[in-house]
Amino acid sequence: MSKIMNSIDATTSMQKFITISLLIFTLGNPYAWAASLEELRASGTIGESATGYVIARDSSAQAQADSINTQRRVIYQQKAAAQGISADQVGKVYAQEIFNTVPAGTWIQINGQWTKK
Repeated sequence: MSKIMNSIDATTSMQKFITISLLIFTLGNPYAWAASLEELRASGTIGESATGYVIARDSSAQAQADSINTQRRVIYQQKAAAQGISADQVGKVYAQEIFNTVPAGTWIQINGQWTKK
């Protein structure tokens, strides 16, 4: 019986290791993500929206926008749960902070209209 339990524990540990490794690989290095986010903003291929999520202004950046938004959604949901409000409300608060801190020349979308900061 103990051999079976040890085998199950080893399998579970290996599955956890693989899952964590894939998660790290998928999310990537947050510093690299930030650098590419800045590059995408500077190139104008993505812009910031009043919802707190990025929007691909060029279809070639859709995958990157989706990845960034997935990471932001996790953060917004965590903050929302802790504060007892909706993730949409958190996103809008973050959007204001993002608008205030992005460099000049970044595309932002307010009420469906694009403008450069």
